[in-house]
Amino acid sequence: MASELPVVRIAPNNPVFDLPVMVGIEEKLFEQAGLNVQMTGKWSDREKHDNITMPSLERMKEQAFECGSADGYNVCEWASIDRLERGKRSGAIGALRASVAAQAIITFDEALQTPRDCADVGVLVQEFTGSHFTAIQMLESAVGKDHVKIDNGGLPWQRWEALRDRKHRAVVVMEPFISLGLKEGAHIIAAEFYRGGEVIGANLSPEQRKAYYDAENVAVDRINADFYKYAHHICAPTKGALKPKELLRAFVHYKHVDYYDPSLFGRTYDWMKSRGFTEGQSQHGALVL
Repeated sequence: MASELPVVRIAPNNPVFDLPVMVGIEEKLFEQAGLNVQMTGKWSDREKHDNITMPSLERMKEQAFECGSADGYNVCEWASIDRLERGKRSGAIGALRASVAAQAIITFDEALQTPRDCADVGVLVQEFTGSHFTAIQMLESAVGKDHVKIDNGGLPWQRWEALRDRKHRAVVVMEPFISLGLKEGAHIIAAEFYRGGEVIGANLSPEQRKAYYDAENVAVDRINADFYKYAHHICAPTKGALKPKELLRAFVHYKHVDYYDPSLFGRTYDWMKSRGFTEGQSQHGALVL
């Protein structure tokens, strides 16, 4: 029985990133691997908790990990480094997550067609998340560091609504809001695929980590075999505005988790340090299992 197995508690991220975990729980893949994996809440709870003025370590998933009510969560690669470096709880990046997703700069503005058109144009992101870091990478080489203008917005659905209601010219979103934006007539200025880090607490044993990732990889195989069986989870944040069959396959895919190579960490860490996103106090590889 699941109640007799070791409990692993995961703080929720957006469904597009958490889908392998959700499938693993639904189809009892973690139980088969000898674990009782539970989500500490629903992604929709973030609507009541997270806001644009909140420091990143006080956001729902980060706070759950910091206070010990969650054993892990996934977040963009850059943020996984940031949260572990600044947080109080001992942990590490156990792997690169199974979701390979795009963040896209989208707009309704016909004057904005390429990244070069975005010089000094405010682009709405959520600071210190994947939308923020990818926006900088997409724009910096096109317009130069001095002409990248970042505006701090809210959660993905809030950024989409700001664009939809013409309150902002350009926003950065992931699925399902890329597909929804295209459905509603927006166009893409730029898109960047990226992985994320699986942040885990030091309390999980190597055997538990392996069992967790093995089960997650089985979930990935099931998603890839029948994507639209599970697409309703990804579309849920649109609250019916995007039907599962309208979700495009182009902007997210899933693969087995990869263990985080310290050399990749080093390149990422150096990039963050050069732009002031870290105080540069960690040794390369110190946060990587």
